[in-house]
Amino acid sequence: MASLRKNVSLKDYNTFGIEANARYFFEFDTVEEIQDFLSKNDILNIQYLLLGGGSNLLFTEDFNGLVIHPKVKGIKIIEEDDDSVLVQVGANEDWDEFVAWSVENHLSGIENLSLIPGVVGAAPIQNIGAYGVEVKDVIESVEAISIESNKKVTFSNAHCEFDYRYSVFKNEYKNQFIITHVNFRFSKQAEFKVHYGAIARELEAYDEVNLKNIREVIIKIRESKLPDPKVLGNAGSFFKNPVVAKAEADALKAKHEDMPVYELNETQSKLAAGWLIEQCGWKGKRIGDAGVHKDQALVIVNLGHAKGSEILELANEIRKSVLYKFGVKLEMEVNAV
Repeated sequence: MASLRKNVSLKDYNTFGIEANARYFFEFDTVEEIQDFLSKNDILNIQYLLLGGGSNLLFTEDFNGLVIHPKVKGIKIIEEDDDSVLVQVGANEDWDEFVAWSVENHLSGIENLSLIPGVVGAAPIQNIGAYGVEVKDVIESVEAISIESNKKVTFSNAHCEFDYRYSVFKNEYKNQFIITHVNFRFSKQAEFKVHYGAIARELEAYDEVNLKNIREVIIKIRESKLPDPKVLGNAGSFFKNPVVAKAEADALKAKHEDMPVYELNETQSKLAAGWLIEQCGWKGKRIGDAGVHKDQALVIVNLGHAKGSEILELANEIRKSVLYKFGVKLEMEVNAV
């Protein structure tokens, strides 16, 4: 049921566990409820924030406006043929629980994205990815409500303009649409991607390669590297892996032989942000209750009662040192509010 509340704590709505308040907080369960709310409230002229699972947000102060929180649930097969299955998923379904559902139903495509925090509605915005897979590979379309017109809009995969950790919802259409459902096209013929990182090595302990075993391996690898946000506040990877010109990557590799470099195409290469940060001595360091994780330099953590502004300050110091040492600009994957 839809509800509008005042002065709501956002601590349980962000994976950093940052204490911040929203002046107004509206949550809804159905498309009809959000359309009814928008028809009665002109929110275009006030400050508002669309909040999903809060796994990609850093609150640096109280939010003196309206927070809109979709609670749309449901996983429904809407089309099926001999080769594929089309599944409609509510925006507030937990992402990892949906991955588990796909594996249990023998649908391949997102098993490598196991244990990524957040909700389904946030997945296309960020074009989440891991271990050689991006969610754009299985998204058929995204259903949303236009805040301006209050009409239902369906974005095709092409219309979303997906790129590395990017979609049209992060730029041109930022804060203009409320995502209610995401439609996924899954192949019934599994094409496993197991040659990225330690996956192949871990799979050697299993009798066969299948969706269930791949998911288990991914979870094991992620748990060994990344802290559980429920135990230690964090938003996963705080920075994007920088994409640079191949010539720049080659020049850096010549100076730093053990530097990981991933060739994307003939002109671009991707660098490992975690490695760059670690080489600058940040791994395991803390400033007050804001710190860099002891096992993964790409993850900034809330070690107790850190303020969002303190975490942001730490992030900026890390960026400065990487720029000074390597001449590489780190871009935040987390959105500061």
